Amino acid sequence: MQICPNCGEENPDRFRLCGYCGTSLVPEDVVQDFRRTVSIVFSDLRGSTSLGERLDTESLREVLNVYFNEMRLVLERHGGTVEKYIGDAIMAVFGLPKLHEDDALRATRAAFEMKQKLEEVNERLEATWGVRLENRTGVNTGEVVAGDVSSGQRLVTGDTVNTAARLEQAAPALEILIGDPTYRLVKDAVTVEPIEPLELKGKEERVPAYKLLGVTLDDGVARRLDAPMVGRVDELHVLLEALERARTGLTPELVTVFGPAGAGKSRLLREFLARADSDVRSLRGRCLSYGDGITFWPLGEVVRSAASIADDDARDVAVGKLQALVVETDVAERVGAAIGL
Repeated sequence: MQICPNCGEENPDRFRLCGYCGTSLVPEDVVQDFRRTVSIVFSDLRGSTSLGERLDTESLREVLNVYFNEMRLVLERHGGTVEKYIGDAIMAVFGLPKLHEDDALRATRAAFEMKQKLEEVNERLEATWGVRLENRTGVNTGEVVAGDVSSGQRLVTGDTVNTAARLEQAAPALEILIGDPTYRLVKDAVTVEPIEPLELKGKEERVPAYKLLGVTLDDGVARRLDAPMVGRVDELHVLLEALERARTGLTPELVTVFGPAGAGKSRLLREFLARADSDVRSLRGRCLSYGDGITFWPLGEVVRSAASIADDDARDVAVGKLQALVVETDVAERVGAAIGL
């Protein structure tokens, strides 16, 4: 017999719930905490107190809902999990519940896209409520202690979280500061401006930090591709023959190189391009490993590279460069639409 812990009623051994009050008779598993290396994004609104003085309560709530919803979508699109909202701040974790090898880079990209998305949000807020928002963001990577995700407990604690919050507090308005552990994992995919080491509350020593200026689609840490090529003679022969057929026949050739991670696909491509004639122009388009609405992303990279369109080019400048590359107006318009112009 089983004794109900709630009402004291006796129940047969096969019962999982008390037949009298419905209380579970199955012992609950003890939730185990665990350690994991994650990346934290901490972002807070600046000047929200004065904003509350300008708007009534309902309008302020609507403004904040618009902001938080848009920021949450950005974070989740890059694989982050919004841990909690603290007043006007958002805390997101990259590496829980699912761990990725590029969580630090995902967090950095998400933080930078949040900054860009805020510009669009502000246009909407200014048109409707006559206000604009400013945020500041900190990104840090390190070990934390987390609750059992399967039980719904994702609360993370540790110095990594505290440092991310301190970096956010030290960041100027509309800027992003990343910690040194994060920078070392994304250094080949970001443009940063080193700043003086910060004296953060609760830290005995000054903390190195970097102001994030831009993020590319490159790997966070560049691979070594300058070692001598060994083998792959047959594969190189296939690629060089395809190039020659394309040149002489004036028809496109498609070659697919596939293999498990680390087999040397990128190295083979680099060697092929090095052995191609000097008059061959190479353009690269990469597929992101995650995200929505990125079907034409590789095409966009190829076209922007071919037309020398920079990321900070104004729309009319970018369209002009594309039209100079593609003479036919209708083709230029279709290509421009496909890549977001």
